[in-house]
Amino acid sequence: MDKAERIKRMKVPAVDPALALRLPPGQVLTERFPILHEGEVPVYDMKEWTLRVFGEVDREVMLTYEQIMKMPQTTVTCDIHCVTRWSRFDNAFTGVLFRDFLREIGVTPRSSYVMLHGDHGYTTNLALRDLDRDDVLLAHSFDGEPLTDKHGWPLRLVVPHLYFWKSVKWLRGFEFIQENQPGFWEQNGFHMGGDPFREERFSGEALPIPENEWEKKEFD
Repeated sequence: MDKAERIKRMKVPAVDPALALRLPPGQVLTERFPILHEGEVPVYDMKEWTLRVFGEVDREVMLTYEQIMKMPQTTVTCDIHCVTRWSRFDNAFTGVLFRDFLREIGVTPRSSYVMLHGDHGYTTNLALRDLDRDDVLLAHSFDGEPLTDKHGWPLRLVVPHLYFWKSVKWLRGFEFIQENQPGFWEQNGFHMGGDPFREERFSGEALPIPENEWEKKEFD
C-alpha cells in the first residue's frame, strides 16, 4: 500500500475549535518535530556543494554555500503543517528569503512554475507565486542552531503556507519550467497544490483523511 493510501485509511483527528483559525482541518498539534523523508540522509563535502538555478531564466547560475551565506539573512517564525497530519506552531527558521535570493543572483524568471530539486532525485512543483512571499526561506538554521542533517542541513526550503512536503530538504536546484508538472509525491497520489487549509492532500477527490504514522517516526 502506498503512502497516500495509508494516509486515507487512518482516523481523522478532530480540530480544537479554539485553534480553528490556526490549525488546519484534520491536523494534530505537536511540540515535537518528526523526521520524515525518502532515501538516506546525504553526507556532504561543502567544498563541492552547489545550488543550481536553471531552466526558463535569462541566465543560469551555480552558487556555493558561502555565496548564499553572504546574502541578507532573515529569521521567520511560522507554523508548519505536514500532510501526515501533524502541525507545529512558532518555528523560527533563519536563512535567505526567496525574494532576496532572486534579487541577489540577478536572475529573471521566464516562467510561472518551478520544479524544486533535492538530493536523491527528490522533486516537488511550486507556482512562482508560492515562492514570491514574505515568509518563504532558503533556510540553514532552526531555533538559532544549524539545521540537523535529518532536517535538511545544509539548506532546505521553507514554504509555511503549504504542506511541508513542499519544503524540500537538502535543496540543490530551482528549475523554472513553462508548465506545472508533478514532482515525486505528486506523481504518487499527492495534490499538485498542497494548501493545508483546503486539505489539498491528494490528487483526485478531496477526502478528509488521516494519518498518525508520524507518531511512529523518529523525532528531533
